[in-house]
Amino acid sequence: MDSLDIAFAEARRYLASLDTRPVASRGTPDDMRSMLPSHFPEHGMPANDVVRAIAAAAEPGLTANASGRFFAWVKGGALPAALATDIMCSAWDQNAVLASTSPAGAVLEEVAGQYLLEALGLPSDASYAFVTGCQMAHTTALAAARHGVLARQGWDVEAKGLQGSPAIRILANAHHHSSVTRSLRLLGLGSDCIEPLGGKAPGKVDTDVLQAALAQAPDAPTIVILNAGDLNIGACDDFEVLCPISQASGAWVHVDGAFGLWANASPRLTPLVKGIALADSWATDGHKWLNTPYDCGMAITRDPQAHSAAMRMTAAYLNSGGPVRDPMDFTPEWSRRARSLPTLAALMELGRDGLAAMVDRCCDHAVAIYDGIAALDGATGIARPTMNQGLIRFDAKNGNNISDAVVAAINASGEAFLSGGTWNAERVMRISVCGWNTSANDVARTVAAAGKALSQLKQQAD
Repeated sequence: MDSLDIAFAEARRYLASLDTRPVASRGTPDDMRSMLPSHFPEHGMPANDVVRAIAAAAEPGLTANASGRFFAWVKGGALPAALATDIMCSAWDQNAVLASTSPAGAVLEEVAGQYLLEALGLPSDASYAFVTGCQMAHTTALAAARHGVLARQGWDVEAKGLQGSPAIRILANAHHHSSVTRSLRLLGLGSDCIEPLGGKAPGKVDTDVLQAALAQAPDAPTIVILNAGDLNIGACDDFEVLCPISQASGAWVHVDGAFGLWANASPRLTPLVKGIALADSWATDGHKWLNTPYDCGMAITRDPQAHSAAMRMTAAYLNSGGPVRDPMDFTPEWSRRARSLPTLAALMELGRDGLAAMVDRCCDHAVAIYDGIAALDGATGIARPTMNQGLIRFDAKNGNNISDAVVAAINASGEAFLSGGTWNAERVMRISVCGWNTSANDVARTVAAAGKALSQLKQQAD
């Protein structure tokens, strides 16, 4: 048995254990460190021994987010074809930066990009980039936006930088994700540039609020950032109304669609994101609702020229150009694995009907978990899922909020894994369902675990 055989055996053992192993990790840092040499080895180790040692060290610290009972954060598992293709990508070890460095990587990325745009209902001539995750998808798309709005002012930001440039306004949904904030920091715009926009409905921007903000500086280069799927309640902005208003004022509209953009792949959920294809750029994540392995984010822009202008780099020793698209013209990395291939595999395995069915199924499971737990004595439903996100609060008989304690008890049981959050200044439990393999049995086990945890905590309080 060689090292690859051992690795495959360990991977199969782990996958086979998902239905029975605790979803939360059980080990301590010392448990993991104890399986490895305490110092850098003086002499090299046989490859077989290395693989066994690393597998043993990781085992007590593995969180089973590929399980059907992981609902803590917006994480899917990995579809079989996507996982297998990812393994092949590692074996092939292609640098998919140019068509000349990996013809297979470049050509298949073109196919993956085409399928992606078709699956998401976005313009067929949009540009795309496969990056490490939604953080870099935001950074890539917002770099294109930065180029676009400053070019309209006659400023070449790639050549001149931001010193002396017209100040860019960022009008963002007040419930924007922190990855958006960090992208703005990385791009030199800073977090203080964000002007938060709110509205009467939770997690959504009101039309009059946006119009008033735009009117304050009608000639300033402006980027408007809207949400497709708020992290807590899954709320989506009214793209059909807000995009044209923003663009009429000369603003670039960017959409955080980390998971919510995939609602556009479901005929049932499309009304929630109606008009989303009108935006100028979008960021999403394959390891969320598409269920690809890490790392697989996607940045998409309506303006390929702005996208390429922000990213493209040349050097005398590179053979670029030709009939096949060079991925490096649209991505921030110089060296990159062929990370588009698991996306291609997932989209092919699911097909249009399978993708829609998976998205709908996750939403149905989210509602079932919410309804089952919210019906328990001591639980109060805060936000019933309209998509795949929900919120529940737990209270003791004396009225004290015990949401964090209930979440900790569920996670300690190993039956499911959920996370806490804060909504309207009170602690709550978040429900997030993205896994392709979550089943009705997983739902029932999770509701039962919540009931047991809540009952035990109430008994302790008595």
